[in-house]
Amino acid sequence: MPMIAGTLAGTNAESRPPHRRTWPALIPALALIGLALVGPLLAGHPLDAPVTAPYAGAGDGGPLGGDQLGRDVLSRLLHGGTVLIAGAALVSVLVTLAGVVVGCFAVLHPALGRAVERGADIAILLPPVLGIMLIAMAWPGGGRWAVIGAAIALGAPYAIRIVAAAAAPLANAGYVEAALARGESLRYIAVREILPNLRATIAALFGLRFVEAVYVISMAAFLQIGPRPPAADWALMIRENAPGILLNPWAVLAPSLAIAALAISVNLACASLAPRSVPKAVTTS
Repeated sequence: MPMIAGTLAGTNAESRPPHRRTWPALIPALALIGLALVGPLLAGHPLDAPVTAPYAGAGDGGPLGGDQLGRDVLSRLLHGGTVLIAGAALVSVLVTLAGVVVGCFAVLHPALGRAVERGADIAILLPPVLGIMLIAMAWPGGGRWAVIGAAIALGAPYAIRIVAAAAAPLANAGYVEAALARGESLRYIAVREILPNLRATIAALFGLRFVEAVYVISMAAFLQIGPRPPAADWALMIRENAPGILLNPWAVLAPSLAIAALAISVNLACASLAPRSVPKAVTTS
């Protein structure tokens, strides 16, 4: 018994991420998200008011210069992250939730598993850009909600396949077979027996879905599917100011770096939250 208790204690200690390793990875993401959320309050100029000459250089009326209409690049940059982060967070939460719910039940219900696998295979074959354009055109009024809906529809099949693949070995584990023998419901087994062992997969999946949502929403904005001028959107800023990149590079570089920093920092934060190791089998010998 002391050996088993010691083994369990060691396993729990290993699976808990150390705080001094976790917090440094969380700080950049939290700082960037916090800055994006309070950015509109920190902007020194109105969102759509010209304050400089078109494509004015950095320091000429603004720390990052002006855009194609003479609007302050820094002010628009501070305004442009809130909606992008909110949209990407909504997409990643819903896609991850769909993947967890459907993926866990699919491995416990063979008929559902086969239907999910075939449906996911068909959905994965659809090119993302074509899927976004089709959904955006079919969506009443189009706009940002059409892009969010397209990102959810295109991301869910990948998430379901990943969770189902990770849960498949667990469905044949001894403790799951014991729960089935006790007559437990599939919902109980999915929530209490399988889901706790997928923490690392879910954390990594959420980070990847957030990064993909940022890129999908940004790509749609760059293609002028979603937000419309004069909205302050980082991807829209890149498209609008690309012709004047040689006159004021910051009008393009600043939103590009903001998108990259957001995607990388959130992905690293989610990776740091995942358990460092999986539970090990306990033996009495």
